[in-house]
Amino acid sequence: MRILVVEDEKRLAASLRTGLEAEGFAVDVTHDGGEGLWYARENTYDAILLDIMLPVLNGYKVCETLRAEENWTPILMLTAKDGEWDEVEALDTGADDYVTKPFSFMVLLARLRS
Repeated sequence: MRILVVEDEKRLAASLRTGLEAEGFAVDVTHDGGEGLWYARENTYDAILLDIMLPVLNGYKVCETLRAEENWTPILMLTAKDGEWDEVEALDTGADDYVTKPFSFMVLLARLRS
């Protein structure tokens, strides 16, 4: 399975890459929304892990843009924003799932598998 991780916290992005690769996933990582959008347009992924608070374009805009372009790659928002309105906005822009930080890596893996 090929995963795109769009996460501006570099240490978290690196640990996600390490953990996902150890589980057999192929992983691309980018640290801003503009670059994440480019990667999602140019490559085929089985899922996208997308932070909300990103430089250049926020995760809501990336998700909304991909859905408007009829890119139906599953998007899991992985974010520190834990308010119910944040979750509603993410789902309304087209996200398939929403996980708040801090999170259990095992639960994240289960959500990716589903």
